[in-house]
Amino acid sequence: MARPRKVSDEQVFAAAQRVMTRVGPSELTLALIGREAGVTPGALVQRFGSKRDLMLRMAGLLAGGIGQLFEQLRERHESPLAVIRAYATCMAQMAVTPEALARNFAYLQVDLTDSDLRAHLVVTARETRGELLALIAEAKTHGEIVEEAPAIPLAKNIEALVSGALMTWAFYREGSAATWLRSHLDALISPYTTARREQRARRVRPRKR
Repeated sequence: MARPRKVSDEQVFAAAQRVMTRVGPSELTLALIGREAGVTPGALVQRFGSKRDLMLRMAGLLAGGIGQLFEQLRERHESPLAVIRAYATCMAQMAVTPEALARNFAYLQVDLTDSDLRAHLVVTARETRGELLALIAEAKTHGEIVEEAPAIPLAKNIEALVSGALMTWAFYREGSAATWLRSHLDALISPYTTARREQRARRVRPRKR
């Protein structure tokens, strides 16, 4: 009868993520992950195979957890637009410091050049776009966004903005990455909000004589 594992796969993945916030891809080893998780490197090899195999398992877990992430954000925020802004704030956690963002970009480079890792990255991106499209539809239903707002282009632009704003924040480093992302996101979304349309209508409304 096999002995129960004292450290779960989820705990190992969490330990790996903590180590990844401190070191780049070239420095990441099973020894460091094992030390963080409280298991031996040999035990990790037996359970996962190689470091790459462990990374693939983590990438698959992330790709399959996008729906859960957005569900958690929905539980914290009643407004669909607030959920979209909260998503941007989550992404900004990649850039707690410029050095942290540089490490995350280094891991992204690995994901983009490894076909198996990139496959999980594509799933993550498509799932995220689907969640953004759903939130835009909900925002229209709630009257936050005007009905004629182009949902698919808007979702694509939100995707591009979040990634691009992280890069430009690294250039300018003005304030926090979270504030930087939210300000750019608001600039993108505000022309489609009903509140902005109402403001414009009041400005052009003729004065009574």
